[in-house]
Amino acid sequence: RSTQSRSSAASDVYKRQLLTMRPHAEVAARMTGLPADFILAHAALESGWGEREIRAQDGRPSHNLFGIKAGSAWRGFIVEAETTEYRQGLPVRLTERFRAYADYAEAFADYANLLSKRYGNALRAGADADAFAQALAAGGYATDPAYAGKLREVIKSVNLASATLEAPLLPGERGRG
Repeated sequence: RSTQSRSSAASDVYKRQLLTMRPHAEVAARMTGLPADFILAHAALESGWGEREIRAQDGRPSHNLFGIKAGSAWRGFIVEAETTEYRQGLPVRLTERFRAYADYAEAFADYANLLSKRYGNALRAGADADAFAQALAAGGYATDPAYAGKLREVIKSVNLASATLEAPLLPGERGRG
């Protein structure tokens, strides 16, 4: 397969993910005050644009696009999966417990609640992508020392892709224009 057709196929995956998840991101954006594109970018980074979504052992999706771990206080469904964590700057493969949800709407709402409770500095970033990415990294969202930079790059990609997409109509809306 040519590089151009692989690039086109990847672009189609990205666009499909953005269109499918945008309604959920818009709800989370209203809950947090963050731009929906930041939320979509965060989901894209954590899930490889939906291609690496955490799955249960039987293959069922967890609907956890944000890599949110299930701590001892979590009372919902759980899936175990291998992940890479960084210890003293070095990658280590570990099996961790992650939250699982009934659907994506529940996952995005939980993500918004988690940010509201634990990542206030990220919420205060408003529309500043650099500040948002840095605040999540500084707040311990991920152990990857390059996390903020990676998130900033995905936010740029999502912003560019979103600019070329027509947002889907919401239920009950009629055509635009």
